[in-house]
Amino acid sequence: MTSLPNIPFLQFDFSSEKNSRNSIVFSNPTDVIWTNSFSEVSDCLKKVQQAVDLGFYAAGYLSYEAAYAWRKRNKIYRDVTMPLLWFGLFESPKSPFSHKEESFSVSDWTFNQTKDEYSQSFNLIQQAIERGETDQINYTGHFQTPFSGCAYTFYNQLKSAQQANYCAYMDLENIQVLSASPELFFQVKNGKLIARPMKGTVHRGKTWKDDAINRQWLAASEKNKLENDLITELMIEEFKKVVEQPSIKVVDQHNVEKYPTVYQMTSTIQGDIQEKVSIIDILTTLFPCGSITGVPKQVAIDLIADLEKSPRGVYCGAIGYITPNNEAVFNVPIRTVVIDKKKHLASYGAGGGITANSNMEEEFNEVLTKAKVLHYKQETFSLLETIGLINGQYLVFDEHLKRLKSSAAYFDFPIDLQSIKHELICVKNKCKTGKWRVRLVVDREGDFQIEPQRLVSPMNHNVILAKKPIDSENVFHYHKTTNRTIYERFSKEDNCTYDVLLWNKNDEVTEFTTGNIVVEQEGELITPPVACGLLPGTYRERLIKKGIIKVRKILINDLHSCSKIWLINSVREWVPVQLFRNNIT
Repeated sequence: MTSLPNIPFLQFDFSSEKNSRNSIVFSNPTDVIWTNSFSEVSDCLKKVQQAVDLGFYAAGYLSYEAAYAWRKRNKIYRDVTMPLLWFGLFESPKSPFSHKEESFSVSDWTFNQTKDEYSQSFNLIQQAIERGETDQINYTGHFQTPFSGCAYTFYNQLKSAQQANYCAYMDLENIQVLSASPELFFQVKNGKLIARPMKGTVHRGKTWKDDAINRQWLAASEKNKLENDLITELMIEEFKKVVEQPSIKVVDQHNVEKYPTVYQMTSTIQGDIQEKVSIIDILTTLFPCGSITGVPKQVAIDLIADLEKSPRGVYCGAIGYITPNNEAVFNVPIRTVVIDKKKHLASYGAGGGITANSNMEEEFNEVLTKAKVLHYKQETFSLLETIGLINGQYLVFDEHLKRLKSSAAYFDFPIDLQSIKHELICVKNKCKTGKWRVRLVVDREGDFQIEPQRLVSPMNHNVILAKKPIDSENVFHYHKTTNRTIYERFSKEDNCTYDVLLWNKNDEVTEFTTGNIVVEQEGELITPPVACGLLPGTYRERLIKKGIIKVRKILINDLHSCSKIWLINSVREWVPVQLFRNNIT
């Protein structure tokens, strides 16, 4: 059926090539094709193809359940507000517009399954695998929260946080869709079909070292490679129905892609499209994407329908557009929020592929990991190093450059280390006497500034214990940057305080806001491990390498028995401090 509801707005922020994102907008459609009926889905898709053949652009989505129209499944869900299919027809796209940032509000996200409920479904899937019915099932659930405010601002936050290549925003009659998807479903261009199934995930490490270990683990993970291979092989078989078989090839197999909160594994399939095969033929042949169903696909679809509590909707469906030149690009709507305008509720789907080698705890945690993007806000910041310079000599020079290089790699900042090193040496040659604090700032474009300042002695060395714990999951505790919000919340109580001593939710001491901590316990000099939630200071690293200090956890209660406490950093070196005893709980 066709009708024209409230004027819709659709924005696609898709990457046409690596590191090249083209944003286009569609609004004021000449017509809209949509349906809530399984029996009308195929006819609606035919109308979409006819409109494209007549010179129109078609932009919109297919919900995951639209596949039931030709996948011989007819499960009815109650209280469904989303059409199975929605495509607007447009004469031409528009240029992106500037939008004033407005506020929005979301509460805590609630998962629609308990861990026990998830475990029950996991066990049923494992039993199906043991019976030989399936090799893999992509099992999902939904998070939900009340929502108010500007959905477009929320979309921009998700887009910035995910830094994904296939983001899309749709404001339709009753819903708003905010998709920050990293996954390409398929692209049709110049007679070629390209798909990039994504299967295999690991969370980012908080430090550069841990991050590199996690990336290496995913790249070598046989379990994740198997998941990826199963879906790649499934899609190759589907490709054979619409692509010239000799032209099919897999490139960039098991490629690990980096995102702010996770690493993902992808493989790319491509081939030459057969004559007389339309884009709608391709869509219905490949849909839904194998990466979000399982193997074999029909068995997976049936099992998913039996196990999952609620419809997926546009999540795991397809969002994209088709041009009059019969070119098209669609994403797989993962990392996607759907807002019900009438109920003021936001939902977010997340899941993962379960195979014979899967571990329930790991799979459940993967679901929670994929929801981290909902809480992650990309801060505007620069990389920062503060280096002590005494009488023309840097205290720890190489360690600062090493840490800068590591953080630049972690956050994808381009840096010119040779130029930075050259300028730092020039500063050293100019400041040959006295004590200096040299501040080096590198922005996201790689531009840097160096500012030497005379070092002033502190008025006192009194410190207090923070009243609340830090969030040790925040990556900015592990990298030196201009983002000081993690420290600003621990403001000093009065002018008599030199610094604040931080601790985590396990009552483990972490660091001061301007340096690391060293304590003397039974004749040993101890500093906490980085894993507690602290910046790996350059002076701390030098002292550890020399064997002067040892790494061991320090609990708040241990502070009573410490004979001495120091704040150390690469500007002031050892600063003996006095901890206010009445501040220790």
